[in-house]
Amino acid sequence: MPVPAERKGAKRELLRDSAYVSLRDAIVDGTLVPGEQLHDAELCDWLGLSRTPVREALHRLAEERLVESAPQRYTRVTRLTQQEAADTFAVVAVIHALATELAVPRLTHYDLAALESAQDAFVLALRSADPRGAFAADNRFHQVFVARADNAQVDSVLAHLTPAIDRLERLAIRALPAGRSVAQHQAIIERAAAGNATGAGTAVRANWLTLSALVEQSLAEPGRAPAWGRPR
Repeated sequence: MPVPAERKGAKRELLRDSAYVSLRDAIVDGTLVPGEQLHDAELCDWLGLSRTPVREALHRLAEERLVESAPQRYTRVTRLTQQEAADTFAVVAVIHALATELAVPRLTHYDLAALESAQDAFVLALRSADPRGAFAADNRFHQVFVARADNAQVDSVLAHLTPAIDRLERLAIRALPAGRSVAQHQAIIERAAAGNATGAGTAVRANWLTLSALVEQSLAEPGRAPAWGRPR
């Protein structure tokens, strides 16, 4: 059977993906604030799209726990809670630890250099009180292991959870990770360079749980505005 010349669904999928990216980014950076009600008509007007791709995007965001809804009642941006942070970071910590254990035996000299470079950028951002720079450098650091692990299931789980983690970092945390995270990164580098996959994985898990503790502590302080969140 020849492949049909007509393309079915491609445009709809592109529109859905466009709506998803726009809404996800607005939720992660705080443009759409936690608890904000989301109305189809307003979103369609803002995005310049019809209702179908917008609703499909909202369904995907609900699966990622960035949006919650009750039929005939509301659709809104999920609130930030300690329990949500603890649950999300617990899974992310384990997956990153697994990625690290898979990656260590495959690391090259270039990978180790990339870890050192990300660590230097992380330290510089902390000294400059630059939260966005610190989190960006931290992401580059851990991405070295994720990329070298080259595991599709790891990539899939992290793609699903990373938007929630980014949102918690941007909107909830009020104290930058400092000396402890720097020391943890250095321990990770040393263990990875020595080929100690299990030790490096353990250190990576501890590193993510350190960040989790900071986020949870911030969320336990009601009434205080985040130090940052909206794009500058």
